[in-house]
Amino acid sequence: MTDLLEETGDERADAALGGLARLGELPVSAHVDVFEEVFTGLEQALAVVDDTPDQPR
Repeated sequence: MTDLLEETGDERADAALGGLARLGELPVSAHVDVFEEVFTGLEQALAVVDDTPDQPR
């Protein structure tokens, strides 16, 4: 597996991506649920950024 970044610099994104650490302890059949949770967390983090005025992009 590819090495992942330890931190992105955004707490919300880091929290969402932290869920990927669970993949090694779960059967492959459970990976889809983890990916969906991570994806949802990243979507929520992006939504907050989109709603924040005067944020550099």
